Amino acid sequence: MQISRSKDLFAKAQNSIPGGVNSPVRAFRAVGGDPLFINKANGPYLFDEDGNQFIELINSWGPMILGHNHPQIREAILKAVETGTSFGAPTAREIEIAELIVSMVPSVEKVRMVNSGTEATMSAIRLARGFTGRDKFIKFEGNYHGHGDSFLIAAGSGAVTMGQPDSPGVTRGTAKDTLLAPHNDLEAVKKLVEANPNEVAAIILEPVAGNMGCILPKEGFLQGLRDLCDKEGIVLIFDEVMTGFRLAKGGAQEHFGVTPDITTMGKIIGGGMPVGAYGGKKEIMDFVSPAGPVYQAGTLSGNPIAMAAGMAMLTYLNENPSVYSTLEASGNRLLKGFQATQEKLGLNYTMTHLGSMFSLFFTDKEVYDFESAKTSDTGLFGRYFQAMLHRGIYLPPSQYESWFLSTALTEEHIDQIIDANEESLREVL
Repeated sequence: MQISRSKDLFAKAQNSIPGGVNSPVRAFRAVGGDPLFINKANGPYLFDEDGNQFIELINSWGPMILGHNHPQIREAILKAVETGTSFGAPTAREIEIAELIVSMVPSVEKVRMVNSGTEATMSAIRLARGFTGRDKFIKFEGNYHGHGDSFLIAAGSGAVTMGQPDSPGVTRGTAKDTLLAPHNDLEAVKKLVEANPNEVAAIILEPVAGNMGCILPKEGFLQGLRDLCDKEGIVLIFDEVMTGFRLAKGGAQEHFGVTPDITTMGKIIGGGMPVGAYGGKKEIMDFVSPAGPVYQAGTLSGNPIAMAAGMAMLTYLNENPSVYSTLEASGNRLLKGFQATQEKLGLNYTMTHLGSMFSLFFTDKEVYDFESAKTSDTGLFGRYFQAMLHRGIYLPPSQYESWFLSTALTEEHIDQIIDANEESLREVL
């Protein structure tokens, strides 16, 4: 595999871009080697600047549920461009997509568009605080909600201690209002609430974690949080930036039958364009300015190009429910193939899977939270990543990221991935 053009571009990029990339995971620090610079994408494939072709399982970190360059989304974007790229004023399409989201997502009665998942989660926390009049919120170790200051918090020294800044530039004053609990540990959450009576505004989590690998909720965990929030007057926030419209038309909340008070969304609702949103109960959302006192604004929110792409994507998903059975079938085929390889090679690595989300952890331990995920052999994953890459399979460049499938993957593509997995494991072990 020739990668000279990508190497040259990475060296050049470091002169004008911090670290040579515009998002840290792209730098390949977790897997070794230099990042590939992508020239184009189509269907299930990425093509780099050296002309190499890859079957890929990142799908722009989730939104390309129909694969890359889907004709209906492409046509919607091109048509929208003809009338202008940005107005900074209301458009009819914003109403159309808002009404569609409300019809699809169980928790959403009103929705506000923003420009990224980070904006959505930051705004959701501010809204929960404004609605409840409380300052603190609980998040879970290993869950990622964007790079807002309140979310870049590491665990304190005990179950009921305040968090500590996890990045330079985040103040201790900010950290004191962020409480951390181990993922999937309902009792730890209850202790935090008891230790901070009438102070917790919100609990936020990824209903299916995707940023420490794909980690599913334990039986009763989500419902337990719902019951606790109801009892204590706490706003329950599901961060469905990854899972929204991917696990089901109504997201993880539809799949698990647990309805939050606020849902944050992104990725898929822009059809690949930069976009985010947060929505929820009418009485909560009406606290957002100009209807209410909680201020949040965005010059480019509801951008007409992003709304056109998102409308095309959501309309397709809403009218074609077979998308989800197709994705489930692909995920099951991949899982069974990987399981067969492990049995053949005498391995016992952990695999997690739900619908079109999948992870392979290089540990024989059950993975249910960040601590158990960290038992994985990350050095081995790095070697495995490179072995798969050289066989034409592009995985997320980190042990701690979910893989994402798309409907563009055929059975033949899945079988190629399964074969490459066996060859790569034989090479690196």
